Amino acid sequence: MKHRLSTQITTILQRAPVVRTLARQKFVSQFIIALRKSRNVQFGELAQHLNDAVKMASNETRIQDFFREAERNYLVLAQLLLSLLPAQGKLRLCLDRPEWDFGRCQVNVLLVTVGRGAFQLPLYWELLDNRSGNSNATDRIALLQVGVKLLGRVRIGLVLGDREFVGQQWLKWLKDKGLNFGMRLPRHHLLPFPSGHQQAIADLGLAVGQTRRFAHCQVDGGWGQVWVKALAGNDLLLRFASAGLGWLDQLYAKRWTSAQCFQNLKGRGFNLEAPHLR
Repeated sequence: MKHRLSTQITTILQRAPVVRTLARQKFVSQFIIALRKSRNVQFGELAQHLNDAVKMASNETRIQDFFREAERNYLVLAQLLLSLLPAQGKLRLCLDRPEWDFGRCQVNVLLVTVGRGAFQLPLYWELLDNRSGNSNATDRIALLQVGVKLLGRVRIGLVLGDREFVGQQWLKWLKDKGLNFGMRLPRHHLLPFPSGHQQAIADLGLAVGQTRRFAHCQVDGGWGQVWVKALAGNDLLLRFASAGLGWLDQLYAKRWTSAQCFQNLKGRGFNLEAPHLR
């Protein structure tokens, strides 16, 4: 059973060569099987399940050598991950910037996930300078250009992001590319209307649970629609999206599949914060 599964994974890796040599491809197949068995990413735990024919210390050395020496093509990996999704139909891209403690390294990740329905997986990512804090428009555009290149613009049905992902240059780029989007806004935004009137969201006087939709208003120089919901504790949920998109509250809720993806990677068997890598 283990040998047959390893052969199947190796065959897939030969079609999408994330690593080039056959020896590396066989190692990756064994590593994936070890991940399933150990439900842990710590090398010492994985070494117990990698190759029963050799000593555990040798298995652990082999794992260390792979991560130290092997060159991995992450664009090819993205193509391999895309093969897990339906070949037809629109896909959803979600932007996020999680901060992780990966082993002994604190990393600031700008990441785009791709999904459909309740399924979401990491597509491509870049590491930001930890001192830079939030991403900027140049970072986001560069990242999403990879997604457009891999998928093609017509397959991208929606781009979603949280409050960080606003700004005139960024939103204009999305519009110019013809990409539908839905972004959460900070509550301090003023909403200009075509009449010249400006509305402060905090002054709407909404009761908890009450919603309001504005079909045509301006945010960061771009025109679109805004949906507002009053939350408990005098808080507001504010979303800005391409003009004409319906069911904005339900569409934006799809972004939570991205948060669930991160929860799976950090826990629930993956435990990506557990290694002691430097």
